[in-house]
Amino acid sequence: MDILQEKAYAFALRIVRLSEYLNNEKKEFILSKKILDSGTNIGLLIEEGKQGENRPDFVQKYSVANKEAFKSNFLLRLLRDSKKVTRTQSASLLTDCEELQKLLITSLKTARKNE
Repeated sequence: MDILQEKAYAFALRIVRLSEYLNNEKKEFILSKKILDSGTNIGLLIEEGKQGENRPDFVQKYSVANKEAFKSNFLLRLLRDSKKVTRTQSASLLTDCEELQKLLITSLKTARKNE
């Protein structure tokens, strides 16, 4: 497992816990489902991309993973600003999400350059 896969998995695990917290403590079901979907999809798409049949398949999966990371970033900011989570709770998740975004963008640039 490479660093991107490891970080995506750790992020997904944290998102699962966040979703459980939102459901159980805040009784927030809609946004918790959205963040669970987008936050875990990042890792799923990275895994799929690693198993891709060719470079275009890899690029396509990583591109969608990148979109999911941007969606997760938006939802985390929305949860923070709507006070469903505290600034402290959201800060490290946002940092991790932004790191995933940077790693995905770098991977995509490298893959596209080598096409």
